[in-house]
Amino acid sequence: MTNYQEETMKKILVIEDEAQSRDIYLESLEEEGFDAIGAENGRVGVQRVQEQFPDLVLCDIMMPELDGYGVLSTLRQDPVTAMIPFIFLTAKGTKAELRQGMELGADDYLTKPTTVEELLRAIAARLEKQAALRQWCAVEVQRIVEPPPADTAKPTAPQSIFPACPKLREVFDFIEANYHQAITLKDVAKAVRYSPAYLTDLVGRQTGKTVNLWIVERRMAEACSLLLETNHSVDRIAEVVGYQNAGHFFRQFRQYHGTTPQGWRNAQRN
Repeated sequence: MTNYQEETMKKILVIEDEAQSRDIYLESLEEEGFDAIGAENGRVGVQRVQEQFPDLVLCDIMMPELDGYGVLSTLRQDPVTAMIPFIFLTAKGTKAELRQGMELGADDYLTKPTTVEELLRAIAARLEKQAALRQWCAVEVQRIVEPPPADTAKPTAPQSIFPACPKLREVFDFIEANYHQAITLKDVAKAVRYSPAYLTDLVGRQTGKTVNLWIVERRMAEACSLLLETNHSVDRIAEVVGYQNAGHFFRQFRQYHGTTPQGWRNAQRN
């Protein structure tokens, strides 16, 4: 196993309509020890993501059925798939293309043809950033749910996971009030009277994260609190924090924390 991976095998989805290129990417990733899966167009790619919940997506831009922008927009609109790292593969890489992809929430771009080494470096960078984000979230969740020492305990309001950012106060207030519902970027943008593209850019510049990622983080924080403080079932907690499908909650929690909700609960209580 190479330095490009963490201890557990990572699943990479390659969405590429050109069969030869797709096979080359898949073979190269498999040789490096990744669990590589392929999709021949954008529509199939979205289905693969929803079914298999990969750790990272590599996606061509120009494809039949649904192009790369459509794939990225679909994934970022769904809080369940919003945080999956996404790297575009493009033969052009114009400034306009880069800008459009970044506004939609792309994490990186690779211009074809690309070497295996370039591909692995890009994947490693995204996975390392994702791991750092999970670690930060774990610390933040612990800070929120862990009670203060008995001799200093005072009745205080729950701490917010959101940063003190005046420009985004209305955004975070809306998420706080509605995270338990099936809200997306479009709902938040409509509430604060911004276009989705502008809001994505604003939140990205101010916080380094996407709107949908903040929704997910708020749900994860509440889920951890409920797992610790109640005996509710995982299905019930998923419903309470805004997931219409308990399976989506289960997969996203596992990606976030590296274990199942019940496994996390048991570990914290022991």
